[in-house]
Amino acid sequence: MQNFVYPVTLTPDKEDGGFVVIFPDLPEAITQGEDVDDALTEAADCLEEAIANRIVTELPIPVPLAGTDMQYTASLSDQMAAKATIYVAMRESGITDAELAGRLNCDKEKIQSLINPQSPADMTYIESVLSGYYSNLQVRPSLI
Repeated sequence: MQNFVYPVTLTPDKEDGGFVVIFPDLPEAITQGEDVDDALTEAADCLEEAIANRIVTELPIPVPLAGTDMQYTASLSDQMAAKATIYVAMRESGITDAELAGRLNCDKEKIQSLINPQSPADMTYIESVLSGYYSNLQVRPSLI
């Protein structure tokens, strides 16, 4: 599965106190926190919302910047990372949800539910879809 750990920048807010949090990879994702721990908690929530929005609006999900100089990071929950992985793989291979459903012998609605950020999904089922998807469709290994 693709790594969904994104670097964050914490900037002290001199006027209001606390920290402003931005994501270099996701310019729309901005939040704040009262202290470093709060800022990082808010960053994780903000990241989830930014990725969910990209899925819903069918925008690309950027690969996180690599770099060892980033002091802070935020990551997606396991479920959102799995949903984002399916979404990215479908986008990059040009396959529709209906086509994937046909190849995996399931309903189109099941695939739509799997990538819908608001729909809870069984991680065991997500893993089986990812396994079947990668083994049967030979998607680029960089997505695994």
